[in-house]
Amino acid sequence: MNATPVTLIGLGPMGQAMVRSLLAAGHPVTVWNRTAGRADGVVADGAVLAASPAEAVAASELVILSLTDYQAMYDVLRAAGTALAGRTIVNLSSDTPDRAREAEAWAAGHGARFVTGGVMTPAPMVGTDAAYVYYSGPSEAFEAHRPALARIGAPRYLGEDAGLAQLMYQAHLDVFLTSLSALMHATALLGSAGITAAEAVPELMPTLADIPAMLQAGEENVGAQIDAGEHPGHLSTATMMGATADHIVATSAAVGIDLTLPRAVRSHYHRAIADGHGKENWTRIIDGIRDPDQPR
Repeated sequence: MNATPVTLIGLGPMGQAMVRSLLAAGHPVTVWNRTAGRADGVVADGAVLAASPAEAVAASELVILSLTDYQAMYDVLRAAGTALAGRTIVNLSSDTPDRAREAEAWAAGHGARFVTGGVMTPAPMVGTDAAYVYYSGPSEAFEAHRPALARIGAPRYLGEDAGLAQLMYQAHLDVFLTSLSALMHATALLGSAGITAAEAVPELMPTLADIPAMLQAGEENVGAQIDAGEHPGHLSTATMMGATADHIVATSAAVGIDLTLPRAVRSHYHRAIADGHGKENWTRIIDGIRDPDQPR
């Protein structure tokens, strides 16, 4: 069976990597980018450059977007006009879940089906066994194009709600960005004593690497315990973690580095302790995170 034609709009590093993976799998690929020169490399590899968004959309039933955000989608696709009717738009750009839901309604108003995606891989890993992508939206539209989408990364379908893929993507980035900020904060903390970043980062990395094993220790993992409302404090407690958070804030203040992140972390433990959960596991901080305005 011949590979289905695909249109890909947006040729940053991620978009270019997607085009090359689709071409390697035998898909005819039509591309468009606001800066046409960015298409030179993928055109040399076999893609076809459309002269306009309307021409690009008309070329394929499956239209994949790799843009900065959802506003960029509107800016580009409004120019496609009636060509949108009958197409399946798969938006792999980043934005909020609510914006994804709004975009689904907008696409439906133009006769198109809309699937949201969240790409969980950097551009160099697109198309490899390590790549995966979250999707949500109408299952029929997703399943119809699963084979082509699998060329980008293993598809993980979350459900009919168009906002779910963006929610999962944002949750991953929540962990990722906070961890990066913590790594830089810790590097600055060590730098206050003359320890270079080249020395500090390798020392700090094992802590990041050890977190998965810590979260899955014992008969049940942390997620299962939270779902069950169980917060055993036999290994660590909110009080113990809170004391450490106090020390980090005090040390950071003493050396004169930014206190925003450590104060935020400390506030989670202070809230749990104030709510009477000091002897329970550190996971009790989720209560205050879930309901920040709930009376104590």
